Amino acid sequence: MGGVSDGTGGPTGAGDGAGVEAGPVTAVLAAASIRGGGPGAEQPRSPYRAMADAERSALWRQRLHEAEAGLTRYLVSRGHEPHLTDWFVLQSELFADLPEPDAPAVEWQRVFFRDQALMERFLVLRYGEEVLGDWARSNAEVHREVEPDHGRGAADPIHRIARQAELYGSDYEFDDDAAPGRERAALTITHCAIWDYREKARRSGVRLTLASPCTYCTEALSANIRAKGYRPAHRLTHGPTGHGCRWEATAANGPAATAETAATATPAATAEPTAAPTATDDPGES
Repeated sequence: MGGVSDGTGGPTGAGDGAGVEAGPVTAVLAAASIRGGGPGAEQPRSPYRAMADAERSALWRQRLHEAEAGLTRYLVSRGHEPHLTDWFVLQSELFADLPEPDAPAVEWQRVFFRDQALMERFLVLRYGEEVLGDWARSNAEVHREVEPDHGRGAADPIHRIARQAELYGSDYEFDDDAAPGRERAALTITHCAIWDYREKARRSGVRLTLASPCTYCTEALSANIRAKGYRPAHRLTHGPTGHGCRWEATAANGPAATAETAATATPAATAEPTAAPTATDDPGES
């Protein structure tokens, strides 16, 4: 998704959280404006590029809320196994040094990346990498409640993916054949900047919990699409423009979506032995 790290916890770089806090209204693109106003008109590659900084901050905060509340929900579901003392310590780290609400988006981005990494490491250390999918589905239940519905049908979850891609500075575009619609919508991320950030972090000596950011990201985006009532499908790509992916959301009563696959993903780094979580260990994975 195309930016680089600011050296403090994330790439430099959208959105609001209706249901989470008062804030700027999310930019909504009607189908005609997405395609430039008429048949055959060129479609903007990155329609959210002009998103206001305050909106970017709000989406980072919403994503942090979805992840932390989802993890709390997941630990509750495990009954007597939540490692409560460790969890309380982790929570103190997650909410340490929070920026002011009106701080620049890059500050909330830094906190999100730090906290995403801490939560991933907490889960993998105690329960194994296989539980990341369970966490993603728990997060999606929170996402279902806090992500506003804009009445665009299948286009809603695809626009959320576009806004997240914009947060990272990734290169992305909606399908050329048709604007995102109520029954089906698709988006292609032609260059995922999360890989850029991870590679920079790895070269600087950061130990990565996961071999590939796609391990968690694909689970999370698929779960979010399902939580909104649509069928997800994705395909990972790796070519001249770098790592990327294509996403579809299809109405439950629409034509079957392409089968989900990760056959073309190539890890950026080999997973290394895990260690006790710290506030600066890893870049986040999604």
